[in-house]
Amino acid sequence: MITQPNNIRIKDNKGSEMKTDGTRFQFGKNWERYIQMLDEKRIETAERSLQEMLEMQDLKGKRFLDAGSGSGVFSLAARNLGATVTSFDYDPESVACTEQLKQRYYSGDENWCVRQGDVLDQEFLDSLGTYDIVYSWGVLHHTGEMWRALDNIVRLIRVNGVLFTAIYNDQGWLSRYWGGVKRIYNSGSLGRLVMIILHAPYLYLLRRLIRMVIRRGQPSRGMALWIDTMDWLGGYPFEVAKPEQIFEYLKKSGFLLRQLKTCGGRHGCNEFVFRREASRQVSQN
Repeated sequence: MITQPNNIRIKDNKGSEMKTDGTRFQFGKNWERYIQMLDEKRIETAERSLQEMLEMQDLKGKRFLDAGSGSGVFSLAARNLGATVTSFDYDPESVACTEQLKQRYYSGDENWCVRQGDVLDQEFLDSLGTYDIVYSWGVLHHTGEMWRALDNIVRLIRVNGVLFTAIYNDQGWLSRYWGGVKRIYNSGSLGRLVMIILHAPYLYLLRRLIRMVIRRGQPSRGMALWIDTMDWLGGYPFEVAKPEQIFEYLKKSGFLLRQLKTCGGRHGCNEFVFRREASRQVSQN
């Protein structure tokens, strides 16, 4: 088991290092609630989101790494599409959720491996090999060292392989505000209760309205609205980036942007699909 450091190092938008008290949102507990409501419709929606963003109808013959598997639903979706899947997560309860889905749908399958590991642990990552597709949606900005984590996972991508990732959008002062909310949420039971009372109704209703207007009531990526709301409200550590920052960072490392889906300047994630064009050494920043 990877040992969590006492102090999580986080860099702000200016590159200055900030200290945190080591509190971390319990993503696994949130995912436990999600997999209890998981059904075939949500799984099919997850599959379609992979097909659309990766521009692939199936993943047969592909090695797929789910870096930060969370509930495991996208590992399941990739396996359903024919990929050989490796899943890992930092949070042991998230690992348990992924393992539960594997046992439910692919018990004993040698083409789906579930492990516990840390995207910041280079020795662990070196043990995984290389992949045609590395999927890390909404994960790297919760590590406390987002740019280092990004460096680490792109090393696992083969030439002509792709990275599908999603990073929180940088909203300037609003992002700093949400960072404060998340710190208070994770400070203890009282802080969590106050932040839920002050923000959860607004967030839930806003997301519901966006779904009704833009998505015609369909769940985004097969997710659940209330689970997404709690994930946003409590998700900490918390880092952000502008789309152009991610683009320029990976461009220097030999990656070509293939797909981009922004959150329209709101809070939330910008989604990226990059393809590795050449075998180049990732620059250290």
